[in-house]
Amino acid sequence: MSQSNPPLLPLRWQFVHLVKPYWNSERKWLVRGTVGLLLLLTLAQVGLAIWTSYWHRELFDALEARSLDTLLLQIATFALIFTLTMLVTALHLHVKRRLQLDWRQWLTLKLLDQWLTHAHHYKLQFTSGEHDNPDGRIAEDIRIATENAITLAHSLAFSLLILGTFVDILFKLSGSLTLPGTDIVIPGFLVLLAFLYASGGSLLGLLLGRPLTQSTNRLQTVEANLRFGLARARENSESIALMHGEGIERAYAGRLFADVGQGWNRQTVGYLGIVSFSAGYGALLPVFPILVAAPQYIAGTMSLGVLMQAAQAFERLTSALSWPIDNLSELAKCKASADRVASLYNDMLQLEERERLPVEHRIELGHGRANELVFRDLCLANPDGEILVERLDATIRRGERVLIAGDPAVTIGLFKAVAGLWPWGNGKILLPDDAGVVFLSQHPFLPDGSLEAVLSYPREPGYFSRAELHHALECAGVTWLAPRLAEIDSWSRVLPLRAQQCLGIARLILHQPPWVFLEEATDAFDPKGEDYMLEMLCRELPDSTLLTISFHPGLEPHHTRKLILNRQAEPRFLSCASELCALRKE
Repeated sequence: MSQSNPPLLPLRWQFVHLVKPYWNSERKWLVRGTVGLLLLLTLAQVGLAIWTSYWHRELFDALEARSLDTLLLQIATFALIFTLTMLVTALHLHVKRRLQLDWRQWLTLKLLDQWLTHAHHYKLQFTSGEHDNPDGRIAEDIRIATENAITLAHSLAFSLLILGTFVDILFKLSGSLTLPGTDIVIPGFLVLLAFLYASGGSLLGLLLGRPLTQSTNRLQTVEANLRFGLARARENSESIALMHGEGIERAYAGRLFADVGQGWNRQTVGYLGIVSFSAGYGALLPVFPILVAAPQYIAGTMSLGVLMQAAQAFERLTSALSWPIDNLSELAKCKASADRVASLYNDMLQLEERERLPVEHRIELGHGRANELVFRDLCLANPDGEILVERLDATIRRGERVLIAGDPAVTIGLFKAVAGLWPWGNGKILLPDDAGVVFLSQHPFLPDGSLEAVLSYPREPGYFSRAELHHALECAGVTWLAPRLAEIDSWSRVLPLRAQQCLGIARLILHQPPWVFLEEATDAFDPKGEDYMLEMLCRELPDSTLLTISFHPGLEPHHTRKLILNRQAEPRFLSCASELCALRKE
């Protein structure tokens, strides 16, 4: 059973609540072992940094002493440091990326399980909350949140370890400073200067970079809107071309990109302050400790090697202390993506919890007798609570042929209610307990892939024999597609609607479902074509129940019953429509 997030927690803590099970999953020892190896490699990186610091000291002392033998020894030492650094860095990168991919995969599958369960991907369109572009949140925001979180965690651990080691090194190297005109002695004064330098820089950087988080979140949202808009145009390219809607679509895409440009400019403003400050801050960093410690070197109390080691230790320490400001933009991006992922997951959990509550104004979907589909005191309503039809009582038995006609809004609402996609209203729908109902809509879903995969869906390709596939295509009147069974294409775009509907009907012949609900699934045919299809379905599915939504009167002879559903003449609303509003998108 899924866990619900505490509703009052900030989104960043909801994200922590969401990802916490990964670190305690059934693979926890593998995950923890990978993290442990990552920490060991980080310690190795810190050790190499310390070794490099002392190497700098020995190198400059050798140069100051003009000792060729010592210089050659330092060159050999550097070759060893260089080789180990490359090896540790490469291994660290491999382990880190493996952990990033594994965490991303776990979190992606977790959200997909929620999104592609109980029609949440459909119902979210009608629910309130911050969950626009859920596909982009799952594909892109999870990637950013997981990759950046691990990268930032590693850099933070590295900085803390550097801080702990180089404070001691710098304290020993910097000696003491007597304030001019006083007897006050400051031991390890370069450590104090490093903290003051980094603290001042971080404070100014945070103030200058404050607008960056909000602008980054906004930019990611409008970028996702642009991707979704272009994908929608691609998926509906035929309809757009037939209606000559390219101008409208181009203008719409232009408006979406204008939003991206506006978001980009806002982020640019957010970057201006922090980037310009960081440039000056970084340029001063290597020079500042040398200028401060130079009097000791000139006075002869500090060798050139110690001076250069102290300058490098100061730079290392300051860089570690400046971790927040150096990673501000990545922190902003990571937080924005984590918030978007947590918001989507939280809205899906709330949708799931509302579905479990005994709300009065919601259609109850259950199971009844094995051979009956029952509508008991059924009321269908719009998402805003407006009643479409009420007091619908009907029992449909196995093997019947029922034609459903009337108002399209009501009939299609019934189609979606039986499928579990339309909770608005009240009353009960009792599904047959022996088997599920197969739904064939006006535009059947044809996944990209081979034609065999399209016909076998939702079964895997190879489930049906070639003879069965050929028979289904022949029954549906599309034998001309038989030679293309192994061909891979985007069939929903390359085939006309009539051929798509033929493939949907051929899929019924293959799967032999006991209950079939058709929603204008033959409206692309002429009257003779519809007659043929209905006769063929009755012949090929003799024991199946057929419920047909159609507004063509010529189909009546192929059915044993007719159910007419008309909309309420006077607009009326459910008495507690506010409860429904919690289920719809405001």
